[in-house]
Amino acid sequence: MPNKKPGFSTLAVHAGAAPDATTGARTTPIYQTASFVFADADHAAALFGLREFGNVYTRITNPTQAVLEERVAALEGGTAALAVASGQAAQMLVFHILMSPGDNFIAAHQLYGGSINQFGHAFGNFGWNVRWADAADPGSFEEQIDGRTRAIFVESLTNPAGLFTDIEAIAAIAHRHGLPFIVDNTLATPYLLRPLEHGADIVVHSLTKFLGGHGNSVGGIIVDGGTFDWSRSGNYPMLSEPRPEYDGIVLHQAFGNTALAVAVRALGLRDLGPSISPFNAFQILTGIETLPLRMQRHSDNALAVATWLRKQKQVAWVNYSGLHDHPNHALQRRYSPKGAGAVFTFGLQVTNGMAAAVVAGTTDETSAAVAAGRLFVEGLQLISHLANIGDTRSLVTHPASTTHRQLTLDQQIAAGAGPEVVRLSIGIEDPDDLIEDIRQALEKI
Repeated sequence: MPNKKPGFSTLAVHAGAAPDATTGARTTPIYQTASFVFADADHAAALFGLREFGNVYTRITNPTQAVLEERVAALEGGTAALAVASGQAAQMLVFHILMSPGDNFIAAHQLYGGSINQFGHAFGNFGWNVRWADAADPGSFEEQIDGRTRAIFVESLTNPAGLFTDIEAIAAIAHRHGLPFIVDNTLATPYLLRPLEHGADIVVHSLTKFLGGHGNSVGGIIVDGGTFDWSRSGNYPMLSEPRPEYDGIVLHQAFGNTALAVAVRALGLRDLGPSISPFNAFQILTGIETLPLRMQRHSDNALAVATWLRKQKQVAWVNYSGLHDHPNHALQRRYSPKGAGAVFTFGLQVTNGMAAAVVAGTTDETSAAVAAGRLFVEGLQLISHLANIGDTRSLVTHPASTTHRQLTLDQQIAAGAGPEVVRLSIGIEDPDDLIEDIRQALEKI
């Protein structure tokens, strides 16, 4: 469309794709192959030397995955992308490019529990050190920056609390100190919010969640914003210094605003290997086609459920940014005027007497909260209790006993996953049916 930039819904269906040149198939085929035939020896040498782009081996590139990468890059407004096995793999590959042993990065403590564990434990084995900050206090990031800091990381819409982060304020701090700003946009998706438009340099997703949208495939993706100067400080040698395995090529010089995307593929995925399968890429591509329709329905349903929940006597509080009197509502309206997403938390009204009735001999408040949370999730009949979000089906979990169980009580509370907290991921069902299911479960507590 030379005279018009395609709209978001058009990109969700068409970006990166075309009818198959050989068969005419309109849907992107699943290229279920391990490797690809070279035209000749020179062609093979050019591919392995990064002098030409093309398909070598499905661990590194595959035509099905390429369509997925182009589509998500287009939806996010990035220059290029790399699809990988999971959201955790996406994070690992980004930091593999940016960090050396002894370096540190600063991350908001309001994160998915798996990210907290990855950053706080697994990354330590590589000598990468995390420093925790408060997403609600941009100054808490700046005060921890030193000469070995290499990045800042936040979630645009936090999991499980469902709070919007002031991306522009934290981006300004990152750029003032010459640091790339990484934003996990899993919960918001580019339909609600595009972090690159607000100062982010790199966007990551768990494709498993709302982009795939159907709970049938696991994947992750890294989107290169193409705006960061990797050569300026000398702190990112994998991008700014000659690479001996590629005949001395300097990636930032050679690939410019797609250098990060090339690096995570050629220096990360190639050697560490967390590739996404062609079949999973195909499933996620199919899910993305309905992303605009689903995300609006998710948001509308979540607002209806949250509005009803706050009136129930068994509920102490509801933490949903879409509620007009919520402290985070101004940020939601600023960054995501189409809606506040599907994921939010609420707190059960817990008493010690309740705990005694559930767990013999238990009277402390923390145990009471855990017992009430378990009773509630076990009482639901339509809403599924499982460790996922972003499905067409509504989902529930009690984070303190599942996704955030490995954290200390203080860490759980800081992450918005205290013992009384229930997390809902509202699907696209009829909202009246969801409300009825929650009502009957609350009556069982």
